[in-house]
Amino acid sequence: MGTPEFAVASLGSLLMNGFNVVAVVTAPDKPAGRGRQISKSPVKEFAEFSSLPILQPSNLKDPAFIHQLQTLKPDLFIVVAFRMLPAEVWKIPSMGTINLHASLLPQYRGSAPINHAIINGETMTGLTTFYIDDKIDTGNILLREEVPIFSFENAGDLHDRMMVQGARMIIRTLSEIVNDNLRPKQQSEFIKQGDILINAPKITPEFCTIDWKKDALSIHNFIRGLAPYPGAHSWFYKGSKPVMFKIFESNTDYSLSVDKPGKIFSDGKNFLRISCSQGYINICSLQVEGKKKMSTVEFLRGFRLEEYSKSVIQQVS
Repeated sequence: MGTPEFAVASLGSLLMNGFNVVAVVTAPDKPAGRGRQISKSPVKEFAEFSSLPILQPSNLKDPAFIHQLQTLKPDLFIVVAFRMLPAEVWKIPSMGTINLHASLLPQYRGSAPINHAIINGETMTGLTTFYIDDKIDTGNILLREEVPIFSFENAGDLHDRMMVQGARMIIRTLSEIVNDNLRPKQQSEFIKQGDILINAPKITPEFCTIDWKKDALSIHNFIRGLAPYPGAHSWFYKGSKPVMFKIFESNTDYSLSVDKPGKIFSDGKNFLRISCSQGYINICSLQVEGKKKMSTVEFLRGFRLEEYSKSVIQQVS
């Protein structure tokens, strides 16, 4: 059971390692893009290529869907980047339902653990396989593996590394279950005295607005954690019109005296920086509303900065 690209690697790994995948459950097709053409999920495309039976329920509690699952007589459900399952579904398999989560549970429960870990400046995250229960990401843990977060990578880079490592972890988990070598542990066993649990909720458009009153490192991590998608954004004025721009790559600069947060500085050719509460953000690549992504040098070559405001806007009402 899965939908995005992150789940494709695990499905492929199951097939390559000889597990009998009796069906694939994924999201219904839906309109996407500017043309609103009907789009298939990455998992569906891979399942079709692999000639696997596909189920696409719009309602996971639909009796007909539940009957289809029961008819398959599954030993296990493997869930990777899917929706929250009702008890009527996750209780069906004789050996339980397993989820792969992109954090070291119980930390970073929720739908966006990769993004939030980078945004919070973590240098270590991980992967967890666990049995699903009636709450979100709270079930008994099977395996955990640490994954370092490198300072030079963004959420997309980390996603791709964890996707591959997660696929291997699914196989290791199933092999240990088959050989009866695993003792599931309650998540409370992994909480040390003084630990504060951090959640990883869904990323909303409102969340992606840069707060220039924060320090440069916090903003840099925020940009990394939202790149390449959905992208951290801000606005400046062109005349009286607010223009949104997204920043995809940045670095920090503490060598200059600090100006009021949100001021824009540039030589018009090679650099574009914005002041924060402590330090500056040097923008390396960005995308202005209605334009393609470009490097700062490309941006400055094609845009007349004198037409834009000298400060960014904290938010647009």
